[in-house]
Amino acid sequence: MSNPEQQMKEMQEKLLRFLRNSAGGSKRGGGQFRGGPPKGSFKMGAAIVALGALGLGFSASLYNVDGGHRAIKYSRVSGVKPDIYGEGTHIRIPWLETPIIYDIRAKPTSIQSLTGTKDLQMVNIVCRVLSRPNQASLPEIYRTLGTNYDERVLPSIINEVLKSVVAQFNASQLITQRDKVSRMIRDHLTKRALYFNLVLDDVSLTHITFSPEFASAVEAKQIAQQDAQRAAFIVERAKQEKQSTIVRAKGEARSAELIGEAIKSQPGFLELRRIETARDIAHILQKSGNRMVLDSSSLLLNVTEPSSVENPKK
Repeated sequence: MSNPEQQMKEMQEKLLRFLRNSAGGSKRGGGQFRGGPPKGSFKMGAAIVALGALGLGFSASLYNVDGGHRAIKYSRVSGVKPDIYGEGTHIRIPWLETPIIYDIRAKPTSIQSLTGTKDLQMVNIVCRVLSRPNQASLPEIYRTLGTNYDERVLPSIINEVLKSVVAQFNASQLITQRDKVSRMIRDHLTKRALYFNLVLDDVSLTHITFSPEFASAVEAKQIAQQDAQRAAFIVERAKQEKQSTIVRAKGEARSAELIGEAIKSQPGFLELRRIETARDIAHILQKSGNRMVLDSSSLLLNVTEPSSVENPKK
């Protein structure tokens, strides 16, 4: 169905066109009626006027409700009516009834609030809500809040709920327990909004910003904790090194003790070590590209010479 304003314009154009045609026909046939205009012309003009008035009244009695909207009526006689009208074209009584159309789709609203925490730290929070009016309560909303209900209600209740909930937590808890804080704010806001016949589809904390002083304090605390952990690591490493030194010293002492006992009980132990040392020196000299002349006795290579084990008197 076309727009009522467009219908009214079309009716006015048709009426003006018909009146021009009627006036032109009267001038062309004016010589035939010497006694004055015919009697039928008055009836025709009255019918045209009545038809035009009827068309204007019909177009003024229609109004449209678009998708995602609802309408209520205000009557000059009885006030706001309880009926709610859905999408489509509806009828009203011109001048007596006025349609009030509401958008019932969810609308986003972001409110920024500066509030204090339990440990007296100032925090700046941005809360974003998706709100819509309760369809069944549109007449009551119009009586109490009007059409700009969201501008009147949401800023006040969001600031109130944010300040009351944030004051129960420390600044650090707002970060570590953000899910709990967000859930409490959502529950409190939903209850407060229902008192004003508003439905909140979503509540979220989009930004949480602390003061520069608190950010500096947090950074200094993190640095101090890192330094403490580093110092504890150094102390633990020193303890481990000390324990390792003790264990190594005990091992060396035990090794010396075992060597002493082996020398006492087995005189050939020193000869075995001398042969092993001579073999290591021989391997080193074999891999070296330098040429040298050294005494075999000084390099322990005189393995064929009788040792002190075989000739203990020497």
